[in-house]
Amino acid sequence: MRDPLIGIVGKPSCGKSTTLNSLTDANAKVGAFPFTTIDPNRATGYLQIDCACSRFGKQDLCKPNYGWCEHGKRHVPIELLDVAGLIPGASQGLGLGNKFLDDLRQADALIHVVDVSGTTDSEGKATRGYNPLNDIQWLQDEIRFWIEGNLKKRWGSIVRRHIGTKSSITETLRAQFGGYGASKEMVARAINSIKDLPPLDKWDNEWITKVVKAFMEVKFPMVLALNKIDHPDADKNVSKIMLKYPNMSAVLTSALTEVFLRKMAQQHYIKYELGTEFVDTYEDLGPDSGLKEMDPVLKDRIETIRDLVLYRFGSTGVVQVLQEAAKKLELVPVYTVRNIHEFTGSGGKYVFRDCTLFKRGSTVGSVARAILGEVTVASVEGVGGKRVSLDDLIGEGKNDILSFKVVPGGTKEE
Repeated sequence: MRDPLIGIVGKPSCGKSTTLNSLTDANAKVGAFPFTTIDPNRATGYLQIDCACSRFGKQDLCKPNYGWCEHGKRHVPIELLDVAGLIPGASQGLGLGNKFLDDLRQADALIHVVDVSGTTDSEGKATRGYNPLNDIQWLQDEIRFWIEGNLKKRWGSIVRRHIGTKSSITETLRAQFGGYGASKEMVARAINSIKDLPPLDKWDNEWITKVVKAFMEVKFPMVLALNKIDHPDADKNVSKIMLKYPNMSAVLTSALTEVFLRKMAQQHYIKYELGTEFVDTYEDLGPDSGLKEMDPVLKDRIETIRDLVLYRFGSTGVVQVLQEAAKKLELVPVYTVRNIHEFTGSGGKYVFRDCTLFKRGSTVGSVARAILGEVTVASVEGVGGKRVSLDDLIGEGKNDILSFKVVPGGTKEE
């Protein structure tokens, strides 16, 4: 089991880099990340969740080993992938097309940053009145052309092998889609979502396209980050996108605003509650707040941000877009503790030191293997000291706080 990986995609100048920066800003409170390898185009983001400490009134004692927790809002590390080279024609190798598609296959979900201001064309060059609907459509098309092209090149031999080996459709497509990081379960879900699917040897181009689209929905679940919402043309473009794609997950964002607010908070000009509309200044809180006074230019900018973004939309949307991607992956935070009654670690008074993200419905045994490695687990306890089976499933508020007792020296035999 590997850590979930969320890809950030978008054309040049759409705000992709700013979005990535805002998601990875760990500020001074954060220690090292727990991931063993970080490639140059990978980064550690921070997913905001409701921490278990708030369930038990232990917010003051919560001090995570990774990330941070403030007033019961915990920021859990999650790997992000900065996907390269997105311009039309990527599936034909234009721009950094081959690098883009190679990056893409590693991702478990995608955040597509879309410039809804209409001030950048398909290649990110400055313009006016561009329709951002085009960006969403051609991204879908590029991924589809890539997968379809790979299938069609070998279609004759795929069909002959399918018939010769008497394989199921799932088995045949698993062999073809394995290069995209697809599991057998993913392929089965895609196939089962298609009504009246004929035998594989009867598929024409239309059926191949339907199958590829169904596979894309399972393999590359997508969230739209509709960025630059404070631009005057954003409203009409957001409406167009919502009408055309009513079933796609979309979050309104202003990544530039988020980066600015975090910078102001770090410089002690404001107090900013991440993911909310709440920004307080020296004028709001007074001299005991520890905040610096702002000059008229900064004051005006904060007021403009409040009016155009925070009060209007409820937040900058950046925290929410990562939460939406995690929801697509059905990620559940699981807390492993030494003392199941106090929720503490190996020593000290601090609670819920470790939190790891797992897919909803994972077994307690798979959590044990991912965290402890191949050791023999003697017993597992849940809240209140209740015995938990390795076959039990995890979910929100269900078997999500666990204490493992390991057999001394009990590594598993092959």
